[in-house]
Amino acid sequence: MSLHDDAVLVLKGYEGQEELRQVYLDHLSGHPDAMWKSCHAGHLTASALVIDPSRGRVLLTLHRKLRMWLQMGGHCEPGDSTLADAALREALEESGVEGLTLLPGGPVTLDRHAIPAPCHWHLDVQYAALAPADAAPAISDESLDLRWFAYDEVAGVADDSVVRLLEAARARL
Repeated sequence: MSLHDDAVLVLKGYEGQEELRQVYLDHLSGHPDAMWKSCHAGHLTASALVIDPSRGRVLLTLHRKLRMWLQMGGHCEPGDSTLADAALREALEESGVEGLTLLPGGPVTLDRHAIPAPCHWHLDVQYAALAPADAAPAISDESLDLRWFAYDEVAGVADDSVVRLLEAARARL
């Protein structure tokens, strides 16, 4: 099964955000290259909010280009066989935390946001990744900083999309 086919199946099974979910499915239907950065009409991305529920905190990255505190995530790559694989790979690469596991149940939220040309949209499929108790983060080249934030601190440092992702992940925990 291709990554494109996996994305269609994942989104068909995703419950919630019906209108936005349909936008994603229509985009996949109309763009065979929708999984790749080269799709200038917009492309799917995969991200994961790293959560340490035992300590009531999340790990956010200060994105080098955007200069915003965000969850880990990014573009799909040819080696990714599923959206979940892409999200977990991005979370490991950007956090340095070994032993992450995705919260069961598939994606937690969807977030469509405009990006600079030549592309126009990121259609982000957002997961949550559980950190082991001994998590030892390490800053990647894509980050200016990496920091744990208590749940109640997130709204003060991150945008609404990260707050929505955290709320949805906590509801699923």
